[in-house]
Amino acid sequence: MAEQLPEHPDFLWRTPEPKKSYDVVIVGGGGHGLATAHYLARNHGIRDVAVLEKGWLAGGNMARNTTLIRSNYLWDESAAIYEHSLGLWEGLEEDLGYPILFSQRGVLNLAHTEQDVRDSVRRVEANKLNGIDAEWLGPDQVAKLCPIVNVSADIRYPVHGATYQPRAGIAKHDYVAWGFARRADEAGIDLIQDCEVVGFSTDGDRVTGVRTTRGDIACGRVALCAAGHTSVLLDMLGVPTPLQSHPLQALVSELLEPVHPTVVMSNAVHVYVSQAHKGELVMGAGVDSYTGYGRRGAFHIVERQMAAAVELFPVFARAHLLRSWGGIVDVTPDASPIVGHTPYENVFLNCGWGTGGFKATPGIGWCLADTVAHGRPHPYVAPFALDRFVTGALVDEHGAAAVAH
Repeated sequence: MAEQLPEHPDFLWRTPEPKKSYDVVIVGGGGHGLATAHYLARNHGIRDVAVLEKGWLAGGNMARNTTLIRSNYLWDESAAIYEHSLGLWEGLEEDLGYPILFSQRGVLNLAHTEQDVRDSVRRVEANKLNGIDAEWLGPDQVAKLCPIVNVSADIRYPVHGATYQPRAGIAKHDYVAWGFARRADEAGIDLIQDCEVVGFSTDGDRVTGVRTTRGDIACGRVALCAAGHTSVLLDMLGVPTPLQSHPLQALVSELLEPVHPTVVMSNAVHVYVSQAHKGELVMGAGVDSYTGYGRRGAFHIVERQMAAAVELFPVFARAHLLRSWGGIVDVTPDASPIVGHTPYENVFLNCGWGTGGFKATPGIGWCLADTVAHGRPHPYVAPFALDRFVTGALVDEHGAAAVAH
């Protein structure tokens, strides 16, 4: 007699009706919102929490990213928060009690010009000073690590070498979201879908409640984790921020045999490629230059990404595109996030992660939960306060991080 499989529940978490009030309301049910909820309960014992999601849980950027995880950023402030996050990634499956398919296969950032080489070596040395695993590899070492990369000297963008972070990798984004959601739900946190925030109730410099499509909800504290739609929420509060929302497109191929052992990124050719666990190639590039909220793919983006991928990986010349999509990323002038206080004393901001949001998921959840719980910025996020755009203390990753993903 065949062994009977355990019955699978229809849902991994409850679908509660919103209560009239909560101690903490988190706006945005993506990776950052769910992680913040989990760490509020796990680290601080705060369970009277609602996560409000206008669509379905983790259906925004969490479902529309390319799953790259790394911490090899140039500036000390960026390196600290991303390295903290990477450390949490390394124990996250055990913490959540849920598989996330975290694969530390390493990431290569290719250098194609002499200036690329200088910038890359500088970043490697800065990473080493911050205790981050980083190496500089020559073309032969790149070819040995990833044999399908074209390291020929007679191509348009020859590979002069690459930075390499061995601990970097990828994870299964849906599983990550479901793991956080399940643990938050088990802690008694309400995860409320189809609940769009349409306004706020205020009293002086405090927000007393959120107005939603499912009724008004009073709250003690509010954490905004709405990624590309953060500026829409802040407009309701009259809080100006230097954010622009851009579509970021990506695509996947048909299923292929395992041929790509690591993650490869190139700023000059401008594509980054990994191979997912099932076998499809996952490819992305930079944000679209225009601002907008469209979640579509576009042929000219597909054409450029595929051309760049074939230049770096001739073996992909006959691979077929399966699907493409867009996510909405929120970008700041210095390409670093905004985390911490707002002019409202009980409203906390988490936005501006641009293309780096997924890799920061556990790290920002940990730090934002600590910030909300104690009413002051966690040391890792203190440099990313909103007032840096007044003081001039920018953390300029725009020109520092090769490709920003």
